[in-house]
Amino acid sequence: MSTERKVSRIAWWSSPRWRWLTIIAAAFIVCLLGYGTYWDRDLRYTEYTDDAYVNGHVVEITPQIYGTVISIGADNTQYVTAGEPLVRLDPADSTVALQRSEAQLAETVRRVRNLFATTAQLEAQVAVRRTNLARAESDYARRARLGRSGAISQENLQHSSDAVNAARSALAAAEQQLAANRAWVDGTTIETNPDVKEAAAGVHAAYLSYVRTLLPAPVSGFVAKRDVQLGERVSPGMPLMSVVPLSQVWVDANFKEPQLANVRIGQPVTLTSDLYGSGVVFHGRVVGFGAGTGSAFALLPAQNATGNWIKIVQRVPVRIALDPRELAAHPLQIGLSMRAYIDVRHDGGPRLPKIASRDASSSTEVFSSADFQAAKVIQQVIAENDPEASRAEFARRTESERRLAPPPSLQVDVFAGSRLAEALGRLSR
Repeated sequence: MSTERKVSRIAWWSSPRWRWLTIIAAAFIVCLLGYGTYWDRDLRYTEYTDDAYVNGHVVEITPQIYGTVISIGADNTQYVTAGEPLVRLDPADSTVALQRSEAQLAETVRRVRNLFATTAQLEAQVAVRRTNLARAESDYARRARLGRSGAISQENLQHSSDAVNAARSALAAAEQQLAANRAWVDGTTIETNPDVKEAAAGVHAAYLSYVRTLLPAPVSGFVAKRDVQLGERVSPGMPLMSVVPLSQVWVDANFKEPQLANVRIGQPVTLTSDLYGSGVVFHGRVVGFGAGTGSAFALLPAQNATGNWIKIVQRVPVRIALDPRELAAHPLQIGLSMRAYIDVRHDGGPRLPKIASRDASSSTEVFSSADFQAAKVIQQVIAENDPEASRAEFARRTESERRLAPPPSLQVDVFAGSRLAEALGRLSR
C-alpha cells in the first residue's frame, strides 16, 4: 500500500466526524441484522392488535311471576355466591294458592279412595245379586216340577218366575253400576289416578310459584346494574339486576382482515392489559372467531349498495380464552383494554373448523331442586290422606328420589321458606 493511501486513511480515521459516522453506520447495520433475525424467527409469526377488550357473561336476574319486592339481598359491587338470595317477593298470594291446591289434592285423594271403596262395595253387591239369582232359579226349578204334578198353583209358579226375572235384572243393574265405577279406577292406584294426577299438577304449579318468590343468584359473581327497589311491583321478565361471573371472562380481540389468514383455533396468545401494564403477562389460546365483521352486526349496518360506499379495512372479533390461574391471581373486569399477540407459527387445520362445544361451564343447579321439593310435598299430602295404600309407595319413591336429590346447600338456600308454607298448610287442615 502506498504511503499516500496510509496517510489518507489515518487522516480519515483521525477525523471525529468520519469516525462517528462509521460507528453509527456499523451500529445501524448490526441493529438491522438483529431485527432481521428477530423478524425471521418470531415477529413474522406474530399477529398483534391493541383493539382488544375483556368480555364476559352478564347474567340478568328476572322474576318469573308477578309480585311486590320485600327484600333485596345484594347491591352493586357486592360479590354473591350461587344460590344466595338476591330478591324476595311477597309470598302471601303464593302461600294461599299453595294451601288451596294442597286442600284440593287432599279432597281428590279422599274422593278417589271413596271410588275404590265403592268398587269393592259394588263387587259385594254383585255377589249378593248372583246369590239371589241362583236361589230364585233354584226355587223356580223346584216349583216347576211341583207345578207339573199339580201340587202348586199356576199363580205361585208365575210369582216364582217373576222373582227369577227380578233377580236377573237386579244382577244386571249391579254389574252395570260396578262397570261404571270401575271405569274411574281400573288400572290405576291412588297416585296414578287421573284426578289425583291433575290435582297433584296443581300443587306442583302452586309450589313452583311459591318458590319463585325468591330469586337466587344463578352463578357466583359481582352484582351490577341493580335497578330494583323495595316495594316495587315487578312482572315476569323485568330486569332487576345483573350478576357478572368475573372468573369466566375472556378477551375479544379485533384483528384486521389481512391478519387473519394464518390465525387458527388453538394457537397460543400472549396478552397484556392497560390495568396491570407490561409487567403482568396473561397467556391464553384462540377458541373461536366471530361469524362476521363488527360492522355487519352493528345497530346500523353499512349498506354498501346505496352508492356512497367507502372501502375500509374490516375487523373480525377473535375470542381468546385466558388461563384461569393467571386470571385468579390478577382479576380482570369487563371492558378493560388488552393487547394481544397471537403466535401463528402452527397454522395447520381449517381456518373455520366446525367444532361442537361440550363445555358445561354455562349451567347452574340452583333451580334444580324445585321439582324435587314439589314432589315431596305432593307425596306428603297423598300419604296423609291415604296412609294404608300409599305408605309403601311413598317410602319407595322417597328413597329413589333421595338418591337423585340436589346438594343440601341448594335446598337450604333456595327453599328456606318452604317450611312456613307446609306449617301453614297443616294448620289450615
